[in-house]
Amino acid sequence: MLKDEISACRVCAERFAATHTRHAPRPVAWFAPGTPILIAGQAPGARVHESGKPFDDRSGDRLRDWMGVDRSTFYDLSKISFLPTALCFPGYDGRGSDLPPPPICYDTWHAQIIEHIGPPKVRLIIGTYAIKRHLGRTGALSEIIADWRSFPDGTFVLPHPSWRNTGWLKKHPTFVEEVLPVMRTAIRACL
Repeated sequence: MLKDEISACRVCAERFAATHTRHAPRPVAWFAPGTPILIAGQAPGARVHESGKPFDDRSGDRLRDWMGVDRSTFYDLSKISFLPTALCFPGYDGRGSDLPPPPICYDTWHAQIIEHIGPPKVRLIIGTYAIKRHLGRTGALSEIIADWRSFPDGTFVLPHPSWRNTGWLKKHPTFVEEVLPVMRTAIRACL
């Protein structure tokens, strides 16, 4: 079974042991065939590494608010699948900053997971690493998100819902005023 294979993955064990956090891999595989909504994020954080649940932190609270769903719906595998760019917490560097998702994870697992899930009706792509991998877009996040109408139907690009991005949200009210209402409508239609 694919989830079992992913849970047993240790391809990044040496990489993670060499980080400031010196942790072991713990892939967070939270997906199911046929879910209408796919959340494609960047990588689990330290708290998610501990709990094994995607977005099980304050950023998840904000993301659920943006989506207009409750916690129960958010974690219902018949409705929502999660596919981070890296399935494990990449760790911190010596300054305590998040390390980027290792590309080997995406290259190893994503095609199989996407095939397993099937085409979603709504796809939320969160953060610059995920945007680059899923849409091939690079550049300023604000410019990519401002171009939201050009993405395929049902695809929405979001900044990371971290509270560190509160300043970005204040500078870009169009995201809250224009993108979120359309995204919520698309999500409600799926559910």
